[in-house]
Amino acid sequence: MKRRTPTPAIRRICLLLCMITLLAGCTSVGQFLSRPGAETPATSTLPPEQQIPMLTQRARDQQASGDFWGAAQTRAQLSPLLTGAQHASNEREINTLLASLGKDQLKARYDALAEGDPLKPYARATLEQMGVALPRELPQLDHPVGTQIGEGTAAQREGYAMPSKIALLLPTDGALAVPASAVREGFFTAYFDDKSDSPRPDVRSYDSGSTPAQSLAAYKQAVNDGAQLVIGPLGRDSVAAMFAQGSLPVPLLALNHPDNNVPPPEGSAEFGLLPEAEGAQAAAHMNERGIKQAIVFVSNDDRAKRAASAFKAQFESLGGQVTSQTELPAGNVDYSEQIKAALANAGEGSAILLLMRAQTARLLMPQLKLAGATQPVFATSLVYGGGDNATADNDLDGVEFCDAPWLFDAQPGLPDHGTIAAQLPDARNAAARLFAFGMDAYALTPYLDWLRTHPGTYLPGATGQLTEDEQGRVHRVPIWVVFQGGLARPVAAGLDSTPAPASSTQ
Repeated sequence: MKRRTPTPAIRRICLLLCMITLLAGCTSVGQFLSRPGAETPATSTLPPEQQIPMLTQRARDQQASGDFWGAAQTRAQLSPLLTGAQHASNEREINTLLASLGKDQLKARYDALAEGDPLKPYARATLEQMGVALPRELPQLDHPVGTQIGEGTAAQREGYAMPSKIALLLPTDGALAVPASAVREGFFTAYFDDKSDSPRPDVRSYDSGSTPAQSLAAYKQAVNDGAQLVIGPLGRDSVAAMFAQGSLPVPLLALNHPDNNVPPPEGSAEFGLLPEAEGAQAAAHMNERGIKQAIVFVSNDDRAKRAASAFKAQFESLGGQVTSQTELPAGNVDYSEQIKAALANAGEGSAILLLMRAQTARLLMPQLKLAGATQPVFATSLVYGGGDNATADNDLDGVEFCDAPWLFDAQPGLPDHGTIAAQLPDARNAAARLFAFGMDAYALTPYLDWLRTHPGTYLPGATGQLTEDEQGRVHRVPIWVVFQGGLARPVAAGLDSTPAPASSTQ
């Protein structure tokens, strides 16, 4: 006898009967989903419109029973299924649930989470909002993108996929107009310097305004105009608003990181020049030099404090110890007492880290020498004004710091910095880093998908070697530079040298 295949209608009825059977004996949908073996959105074959109410009820039941951690986990699974206001509301609920656990319990739970757990970025963001600094996973570089494959007319670059239409979202007025100008200039400098055999993309600029709502409106207009990739916005609050949409019809390369540390929507990416990244890089660099104790001097500056917290977390995770962290009072010029106290506990093999702008460092360094400090001195890019000033920076001799390679023409294949700076004011001094950032925003464009799906690959960029994790976060590895004769020059590649001590007279 020939066996008959069930019709789609019969299959749907069978599925419904199975669901009713499974639910039997459960007091709620949440209880059912809490049972061992219950499916999550990662494995469920149910469509989103059925998963959403089930997961929502489960989270409510868990919260009502006092299981705030379980409720947060469920909402983290729910988040990718939501969009718009629902997504934003769910993100706030996750943050509230995690914060209710308290700093200590949340930190212990965070440490036990596996890499790739959907709740991990939320827990990290909440801890950071509570003032807990966490070590970062530093980029591992394997090989550069763009390797030529094949020969002649059939040759192509590995990973290269340039969209034909790009939208650039940057503000034209407001608080971010000045930095946006440097980013824009850098972007188009890289655009016109593009030596690819492929046609250049069609780029259209949009005013992202000064509010998240204006940025969202600009994004929607760019999508309606046919953009295949949107680059921007620049403000952290605007980036957070974009990510809160949950899913985006057109991929986004955000030019900053959101305050809530939520990862980009699927297929999108984020890129920024974070002081935390430089603080972590400084910790790794000093650890590689065999330094196990750090004496930190930090100015009363938001970027400096953020770098200091990241440095401490990273340095301690590598087995190092911050023996002292001294905040230098604003407006003061005599740091002798602070220096004396900081050096009192300095052990053998320690080093000094300066987290401050050039003006403060120029005052501090001579006083360190007078105090007889013999430790090598490190810093982040804060210590460099972005251009040569041999007379003013002579007191900084021996200080080694991390920075963008383009400022020192240390990355082959890029336009000459001096030539560009002579023509464009936005490429000079402190704005030069944002200019380089804009150059990298364009250079990343054809490789975003490849970098995200091929760990270890990197783009040799103007701000550093650029990699991207599977969540779409772009990370950079800067170069190390040292002041010699008042001029900042790259440390020779592969040269295993130690920075000059504070008492150096070179």
